[in-house]
Amino acid sequence: MNFYAVIIGTEILNARRTDKHFEFVKNELAKYGHELFASFIIKDDKELIKSCYRLIQADQNAVMFSFGGIGSTPDDLTREIAAEIFTSKPLYAHEKFTQDILDRFGEEAYPYRIHMAELPQNAELLFNPVNNMSGFSLQQRFYFVPGFPQMAHPMISSVIETAFSEVKEKFRCTLLAQTSENTLISLMLKVPDTIELSSLPIFSDNKASVELSLSGTDKRSVEKEFEIFCKELENKNIQYKLI
Repeated sequence: MNFYAVIIGTEILNARRTDKHFEFVKNELAKYGHELFASFIIKDDKELIKSCYRLIQADQNAVMFSFGGIGSTPDDLTREIAAEIFTSKPLYAHEKFTQDILDRFGEEAYPYRIHMAELPQNAELLFNPVNNMSGFSLQQRFYFVPGFPQMAHPMISSVIETAFSEVKEKFRCTLLAQTSENTLISLMLKVPDTIELSSLPIFSDNKASVELSLSGTDKRSVEKEFEIFCKELENKNIQYKLI
């Protein structure tokens, strides 16, 4: 699974608000051995949201958590765009959500709040523990929640715990070598796609060093590939330490 976070909020980009969603999703996924594949912070712009959703939809392994834009004000664009991109059908009045809004607000549900119940077809509700104004999901892969962290985070926690809680243990080996990245590129090119490679250059006192890290779900494979780098450094008398 490739996990995406889409954080919709002009107020974040112009510094009127501080994003709280990225760290939350990253840490929540990490509880179960998952990592974010990509994260986007974007304006409340219709075409930009469409483009972002289309990019994610094209990934057959995508799981998306989308924050913001599901309210009833003119800048809340998410519901309509989600219907267009993920269902190619118009919004419809979700019966249960409509009743929830009426139960909470009565006559004050009209003329605006009631529109929150207009959802993409085949949407499933996500329970909002704060005020029962639901988020929704599509295809059990695309999840849409409010921008308010106190509402959104419990909803996403419940989704991850329920649907994606299978722990996927990853193994990592890391070293710090007193050399430049260039020394090890020929070996880097041979690392199998099943193993994640990370190479971080470091410059201190005009001296180059590199932090090299390999990770994957197969411990023996990771250790085998890592040993190749260690032997190469030893053969070239390059100092390194495991970290």
